[in-house]
Formats: sequence, structure tokens, C-alpha cells
Amino acid sequence: MTIWTVLLGGVGVIALAAAGTLFLPGEVHVKRQATMKVAPETVLDLAASNEGYQRFNPYLTSDPDLKIMPFGPRSGVGSGFRFEGREGKGSQTVASVTADSVRYDIDLGAMGRPVQQITALDTPQGTRVVWTMKMDLGLNPVARVFGLFLDGMVGKTFEQGLDNLAATESAAS
Repeated sequence: MTIWTVLLGGVGVIALAAAGTLFLPGEVHVKRQATMKVAPETVLDLAASNEGYQRFNPYLTSDPDLKIMPFGPRSGVGSGFRFEGREGKGSQTVASVTADSVRYDIDLGAMGRPVQQITALDTPQGTRVVWTMKMDLGLNPVARVFGLFLDGMVGKTFEQGLDNLAATESAAS
């Protein structure tokens, strides 16, 4: 075998692996939910507010030194914050507020631009809070492989945020 045969074989294997990632999902959806004894309006008011969101921000739980720099109005569309910590840096902006949800545009730079939403629905058992994220992975083969693990990683973060929200509201009652 010549060096050229080995090199061409290696390039072929890499090309096949990269092409194989095109069969992986191009979009990731993460969803976690919990039912809590708090009015849906209270959940949405907290979720739409820079200060309110920090009361249950799950990333502050895992990184107490997380730097938060608010911008825009205190609450509602356009309010948001930049963050920088152990897990990266970026920004989160309230993109829409409806009668039952708050949607955020997240900018993680080269890591992507997921969209998150917190929905609060009144049920006989209490308020069902649903936290979702959708992220387009594009054609990037590394992002598509990473996407296979995103539900487990981000899902745990959402669960922590829901726990924080329930604890914040029960402590305030």
C-alpha cells in the first residue's frame, strides 16, 4: 500500500462519516413540564421580566458566578439579558408574550440560535408549566451529532428551572 492509497482511504472514510450525519435529525426539540400551585399569570409575569426570570434561572443554580447584564425594557417584548459563565456566553431576548406563553430568542453565537418558550396553562390540578426549546442544527455534522445528546443536557436544565420556579413561588406564598 502506498501513502496515497492510505490517504485516499482516510479521506473516503471521513467523507462517508460526514455524509452519514445528514441522516441524523436536523432539528432538536426539548420539552419538560411540571404542575405547580401558582397562578398562570404569575408564572408568565416572572418569565417575561428580566428580574423575574433571574428568580428561577436554572443556569444561576449551576453557576452562581454567572454574569447577567440586562438590556431593554424591564419586562415584555425586547427585554433580555446577556450572560457569560462556565457554560458559555450569549443573550436571551423576550420575542413574544401571549395570554399563555412567553417566547425567547436565544443567541449562542457559533453554538446556534435556539428558540425557547414557557407556557402556563390553568388545570384543575394547578398550573401546568411547559418549557420547550427548538433548535435548527443545519447541515453541520458536528452539530447534528451534538444534537443527539441535547435533550438529556438541556432537559435537566429545564427541570432545574421548573423546580426553581416552584420553590420561588411556594416560598413567596
